[in-house]
Amino acid sequence: MRAERLFRALGLVDPALVEEALETRRRAVPWRRWGALAACLALAIGFGWLVTGGFGGYGGGMPGGADSGSSGGDSAGTATPLDPGGSGGSGVEEGITFMSYAGPVMPLTTAETAAGLTAERTVTWDFAPGAYSDGEPRQWGAAVTDAYVLRNSTGEDVTVTALYPFAGSFYDLSVTGLPEVTVDGEAAETALYPGSGSGGYQSASGLNVPYYTADLERLDSWEEYKLMLEDGRYRDWALGEAPALDLPVTVYEFSDFAAPHEKWPAATQSISFRIDPEKTRIFTYGIEGCGRDGTAFCYSYFVPDGVRRSSDLKLLVVLGEDIGAYTLQGYQDGGCDRGEEIDGVSCTVTRSETTLDAVLDRLCPHFKEMYVDEWALGLGESFDVLSSALFRRTAGELLYQYSLCPGAPVDHYIEGRLDDVLGDVLSQERVIYLSFPVVVPAGGSAEVRCACWKLPSFDYGCSETENVGLQGYDLATRLGSGLTFTSQRAVLDHAENVEVTQQNFGFDLEKGITAVDLDLEQEYYYMAIRVKDP
Repeated sequence: MRAERLFRALGLVDPALVEEALETRRRAVPWRRWGALAACLALAIGFGWLVTGGFGGYGGGMPGGADSGSSGGDSAGTATPLDPGGSGGSGVEEGITFMSYAGPVMPLTTAETAAGLTAERTVTWDFAPGAYSDGEPRQWGAAVTDAYVLRNSTGEDVTVTALYPFAGSFYDLSVTGLPEVTVDGEAAETALYPGSGSGGYQSASGLNVPYYTADLERLDSWEEYKLMLEDGRYRDWALGEAPALDLPVTVYEFSDFAAPHEKWPAATQSISFRIDPEKTRIFTYGIEGCGRDGTAFCYSYFVPDGVRRSSDLKLLVVLGEDIGAYTLQGYQDGGCDRGEEIDGVSCTVTRSETTLDAVLDRLCPHFKEMYVDEWALGLGESFDVLSSALFRRTAGELLYQYSLCPGAPVDHYIEGRLDDVLGDVLSQERVIYLSFPVVVPAGGSAEVRCACWKLPSFDYGCSETENVGLQGYDLATRLGSGLTFTSQRAVLDHAENVEVTQQNFGFDLEKGITAVDLDLEQEYYYMAIRVKDP
């Protein structure tokens, strides 16, 4: 399961959960985020790693050496010891299998033990019709209101830090925005605490190699969310202190580029050197290609021409022993093949000494601005919900987990591309917590409302499955919550616009039953709806 692999990376997994898998292939379980960074450094520069991939689809390799292989694409359904069924959609017990799983609506909880508090919950899915900006009708997703009445049976006011979890990626927030939270009718001041990327990594398309963790992977079932969240350790990670990455590094920055683009539009520059991989680890930013032949390494990039959509900021970051002497060479294109060297390619190389923390401090605002300005295609202002400080923190955690801690790096990051780390911060599915204070008066109550736009689970239109056209929604009644619930209720609003095809809630639209009380002993509810023709 993907959640088990995530917990292995966090050092949070119960050994009993993966003992059978470990018998198949023993791997050290990475430690917690608070492990000694000195030990991280020792391990970070102690890898014997082989570069795969190359020039982002253009091919790569050392001049005069063997070309690197390439990897990428979607999963081909490869089974692994921790994922016996392979990748792809995963169902739920008595539920529905969807190819893209959006995660359940999860219950409110509190950071502290909420002694003396009870909760009544009502979740409403509103299927009122909407419209695209061009006026075309649509009905994709639902407005969800997750409402609570918190009651205090004690003789003193109770103040708690409420935590509202929701599933999604930072990119999703460009579409849905953050949940809007009110307490007793007043907008709450919230803080954002993202958890770790929740899916882990999987084998790339066509590579039937267990543990070849080249591609991003998503959680795709209710059970995996349950495994990840139910004991609270994922939440504790999200709320904990960020790791300090004050590791000394040497940075080589490339600037003042020149190349004969009129003759060679894909003119490329490489930097070649020799290192001991046991003593040196290389990270890059804005550099598209890499290759290795023994101890000889080559990194390369298309020379900026003011037209190509790529970063003009290009860094080579050295962790451990410095690279020493290096050679710069121009090539006709990104293949960097022997016999295709060209003259007229040049740059200025500036060497400096700093820390990995300082590098991330510089790169995160640059990447975010580049993503918003160049790639987000009009969605950019919605990324304001992700502050530069939060982006920086999340990037540092991802780099720490999967590139610096024992057992790292996963193959997805083995080339050391910080661009990939920063991009994955935006695209990885995760559980995010909204934190806000709630005061429940002695003998009284407080009303909390969390309203959001919920994207559905679905099957892709080209898949020709029986679920094409259906939208899936599900609900966790108590997952990860320390609240004592006395009642929970589910409601459909504007139900005349949809038909419910599968469910275990108990709605009966033909009889006008659009509100049902839920069994508190049942931890999971689901439904699939189909939008009626207008």
